Amino acid sequence: MLSKKQKRYLKSEAQKLDIHYNVGKNEITDSLITMLDNALRAHELIKVDLNKSVVDETEVMAIKLSERLNAEVVDTRGRVIVLYRKNREKPIYKVEKYV
Repeated sequence: MLSKKQKRYLKSEAQKLDIHYNVGKNEITDSLITMLDNALRAHELIKVDLNKSVVDETEVMAIKLSERLNAEVVDTRGRVIVLYRKNREKPIYKVEKYV
């Protein structure tokens, strides 16, 4: 579980990111989970955009995605979800400093 300071740090880092991942009308599929899993493994921190066709609320989708991906929800704003999962082999973000 991330502390408030760690989330604040990751939110500031997420502002520098572009949105590269979209959830469409098919919502959560196995191929989407695979794609996001690979993205988290490579980048640790990603932004996911929900299309207007997605029925569920942003917070509900964030929880569903975080559970399936074993990731932390850093932030939800509008229809954008920020997810984080530490890469144990090659960590990019030094969240340990912000305890």
